[in-house]
Amino acid sequence: MVTTTPPAIEKNRSRRAKSAARPGDRIFSGLSKGSGITLLVIMAAIAVFLSYRTVLAVSKDEANFFTTFEWNPAGSPPVFGIAVLAFGTIVSSVIAMVIAVPVAIGIALFISHYAPRKLAKPLAYVVDLLAAVPSIIYGLWGAIFLVPYLDGLNQWLDQYLGWTYIFDKSADGVARNLFTVGILLAIMILPIITNVTREVFLQAPKMHEEAALALGATRWEVIRMAVLPFGRSGIISASMLGLGRALGETMAVAVVLSPSFVLSGHLLDPGGGTFAQNIAAKFNEADEFGRDALIASGLVLFVITLLVNGAARWIIARRKEYSGANA
Repeated sequence: MVTTTPPAIEKNRSRRAKSAARPGDRIFSGLSKGSGITLLVIMAAIAVFLSYRTVLAVSKDEANFFTTFEWNPAGSPPVFGIAVLAFGTIVSSVIAMVIAVPVAIGIALFISHYAPRKLAKPLAYVVDLLAAVPSIIYGLWGAIFLVPYLDGLNQWLDQYLGWTYIFDKSADGVARNLFTVGILLAIMILPIITNVTREVFLQAPKMHEEAALALGATRWEVIRMAVLPFGRSGIISASMLGLGRALGETMAVAVVLSPSFVLSGHLLDPGGGTFAQNIAAKFNEADEFGRDALIASGLVLFVITLLVNGAARWIIARRKEYSGANA
């Protein structure tokens, strides 16, 4: 049986062939492919550099790189580990996400679906401005204003929630701890998560919202049934962007935190450390081997960031049915 190609399909094929033959299309296609390849090459070069310097450092380390609570690569023998840094980085980022994500979703919903237009636009502009504030400004504000005023909150948490162990304040000192760092990071990542989430909510299909209202749904029921399912993947993406900044934040954490290589589950005790803060604090005074050790810790942060982004992409891919793009 002989099949013939419909004229419309044949015409489209001819049109695509002519389009591909145009110099502008070839140049644009080449630039696009080149940009993607360049990005992969840069990422690979960073990974190779970090891995090479990490091998040099770990091969001379006399302690376990993953479990040691000490950082003294200039000693004899050289001893350093990332246990305290990994703990501080993950804990402070988790605190920031627990605080920032619900608040960001609430602000985004208020701007996109509740606030009058005359109020929504200025409020969205203010949130955009918060995202442009430099990290050092947040750090100075945290050290001068946030730390003194959190002493009262720390005392309250110790008095009423000290039985939970994590809020048991066992050491004296001002609130230069991981809990304060987590609150500061939450304030810093709040504009990023809010802006992305707001734009996603504004793209929710209006026909879905109008259909729900026509069936007698309340404003909250419309949001719960039409807006939140549509924006679920966008919320995850926005949260991962915020988490990426929280994991790699340097200057603000360095100004607020009182670093120490003591691993403690008491979040209200002064001390702790993060990868980025430790690199910024010790890089200038470190010798060549010490810098290799710092680069090794940077590789761990690099891998954690890649794993977080990969997990986010996997979650989003599993929830494509909620995107509403084909609705």
